[in-house]
Amino acid sequence: MKKWFCLVLILLSVALLAGCSRQEVPVAEGKTAPDFSLKDLAGRQVRLSDYRGKVVLLNFWATWCPPCREEIPSMVRLNQVMAGKPFQMLAVSIDEGGVNAIEAFFKKSGSVLPALLDTDHAVSKRYGTTGVPETFVLDKKGVILKKVIGGMDWSDPQVIAYLNEIMQQ
Repeated sequence: MKKWFCLVLILLSVALLAGCSRQEVPVAEGKTAPDFSLKDLAGRQVRLSDYRGKVVLLNFWATWCPPCREEIPSMVRLNQVMAGKPFQMLAVSIDEGGVNAIEAFFKKSGSVLPALLDTDHAVSKRYGTTGVPETFVLDKKGVILKKVIGGMDWSDPQVIAYLNEIMQQ
């Protein structure tokens, strides 16, 4: 019985060590963005990898976040400017209120973005976000070119020129 207990203890220790040694590659500029699948406001599953071949602006936000609310109008303008181009904006909401919170916010603000739901924060944790807003700019191959912490004016002509340049590559 003692040998059996020791064997089980050794196997558990090995399994625990193997589990601890497995680490995900950190999300960083120059690395491929981790793929994920989230539901949009209509309940459809959306995969990041579905947008390979397009430049992606991946924004983590929340309706209760003042800097997020401040930058959303510029994101809407950017999305309009980029219509018909190889560009996709994905606004990943970490609101725990889900669809209802986002739809109420869009109705009140008059803004609409292609929003995805990360109510359990699994994707935002995988990306290592420390708050909102945080945005990742991905090239057509899914490589992270820029990580932007905090809000900004996404419709600034320099931002649009930068994104247009990436689309030409």
